Amino acid sequence: MKNAIILFAFTLIILFWYLPSYTMMQDLKLKNQDYLGQIEAYKKKNAELIEEKRKLIEDPLYLEKVAREKMGLIKEGEVVYRITPVKDME
Repeated sequence: MKNAIILFAFTLIILFWYLPSYTMMQDLKLKNQDYLGQIEAYKKKNAELIEEKRKLIEDPLYLEKVAREKMGLIKEGEVVYRITPVKDME
C-alpha cells in the first residue's frame, strides 16, 4: 500500500513537472499551423501579383483597362461623365 502511494505521488510530481511543457508545445503547434496557413495565403497572393505583372507587361489591352479603371486615365479627345447616385430623401 505504501509503495502504491509513493508511486502515485511520484506520478503526480512528474505530471505537474511536464504539464506546462506539454501545453506550451501544443500552443506552439497551433501557432505553427497558423503560420503555415499565412504562408500559403502569401504564396497565393504572390502568384496573383506575378500574373498581374505579366499581364501589365505583355498585354496592352489589359494595361489600358487598368489605366482607365484604376488610374482614371483617358485618351485625348475623350470626355468622361461621372454619375453620382442621388441619396434617398427620407
